[in-house]
Amino acid sequence: MTDQVILVLGATGSTGRRVADLLRAAGHPVRAASRSGETRFDWSAPDTWEAAVTGASALYLMAPDGTPVDPAFVSLAVERGVERIVLLSSGSIETMGDERLLAAERTVRGCGAAWTILRPSWFDQNFDEGFFRPAIMAGELMLPLGDVGQAFVDAGDIAAVAVAALTGKGHEGRSYEVTGPRSLPFEEAVRIVGRAAGREVRYLGGDEDYIAANGFSGESIQAAKAFAALRALGDQPVAETVSQVTGRSPKSFETYAEQAAAAGAWR
Repeated sequence: MTDQVILVLGATGSTGRRVADLLRAAGHPVRAASRSGETRFDWSAPDTWEAAVTGASALYLMAPDGTPVDPAFVSLAVERGVERIVLLSSGSIETMGDERLLAAERTVRGCGAAWTILRPSWFDQNFDEGFFRPAIMAGELMLPLGDVGQAFVDAGDIAAVAVAALTGKGHEGRSYEVTGPRSLPFEEAVRIVGRAAGREVRYLGGDEDYIAANGFSGESIQAAKAFAALRALGDQPVAETVSQVTGRSPKSFETYAEQAAAAGAWR
């Protein structure tokens, strides 16, 4: 336990709120920041940055999809005394050409504070809290990844790794791949969710369906190319990060789906 404040960005989101909860449960002072949280923080409003970082010694750093991590904020955080930063990035960002997260990683590596980068696989919670939920409710998920396996990971496991990196030793200068316990195709994941939810859900994994559904625009074609590059990597390897860092096994996708369904996620 420490009396030093840990700033958690995105504290109402899938990982941020879990990071904040775990830190509080362990007795760490937390400053939970978001656009609508205890401490107001908005990437598009620099006047909210100073109050968020002042007095904090560590930072859980993330930005919503599509929002860049502003180097000016990271510099301000370090200037105001932040000594440790844990960045939520993502896996396979080189393959997907995700310049937003590649730039965020470069910023953190060069900021002068101790840093750890988390590169998780697809969140389990994408299916009940995130952008897959409407598709699950509509009965059809379309994503051009064919039958390539993905090592879906629970947001609680990501948060546990983040908390270990924020509060423990030996994580500085490390980039962690964070995955679940096995790699499974989207079609199987959708089938597991549908069974747990008591719903018929179909998976469409071809490029043609994806492009037709999203329009024959340059943006949709480019996205399909990025997914094709990810598909070409083959089944995603399973990393031992959760077990090695937290001392416990990661949650299985089946357990996630059963628990989410029991909580009413797809009613």
